[in-house]
Amino acid sequence: MRHHTRHAAEPGAPRTRRRRKSLLVASACSAVLVLAAALSGGGVLRSTLASWSDEENVSSTFEAKTVPPPVLTQPCQFRPGLIGIGARVRIFWQLPEGYELGDVEVEASTAGLGSVLAPLTGFSLTSNTTATGDGTYRTDVPTNLLGGLLGLGTELEIAFVVEDENGWVSEPAAVASNAGLIIGLGGSCRNLT
Repeated sequence: MRHHTRHAAEPGAPRTRRRRKSLLVASACSAVLVLAAALSGGGVLRSTLASWSDEENVSSTFEAKTVPPPVLTQPCQFRPGLIGIGARVRIFWQLPEGYELGDVEVEASTAGLGSVLAPLTGFSLTSNTTATGDGTYRTDVPTNLLGGLLGLGTELEIAFVVEDENGWVSEPAAVASNAGLIIGLGGSCRNLT
């Protein structure tokens, strides 16, 4: 007579088999991915182009910020002073709306091809500027500060530019001046903008 001995099923056996099977499938997928990466160029997966299109179009524009320039309000003047002492260039101008005197820088350059405006050293805009009461200003630029830039017969460009808090700079409001001959005789000034 045969006795059938039943062995009790091990607890968790089906779960263990499923786990092993899942690990085996995951390992096989990983191996396929590694092999695909190696075949596609040295271990780096490459992207492919999608083969779909969308009917929606998108467009955009980019604009640089524009800082408004100061405006010259009347012709500039060359003031020769007394025998050349105290000679100055007088400029009449107005700030753009929303800006103040502290936003303005005075620059100078000799006229000519390739000349570049640079800050006028030793010049204080607030000390040499008078508010005229109608929203405009009168600024006197002493010619002694222009030193080597403004010599005999040399024309000099003097410009006011506005700079905003982000460093954007306006176009210049500029005048051209000529010191003339010795002691300021024959000096002149004209608005460029």
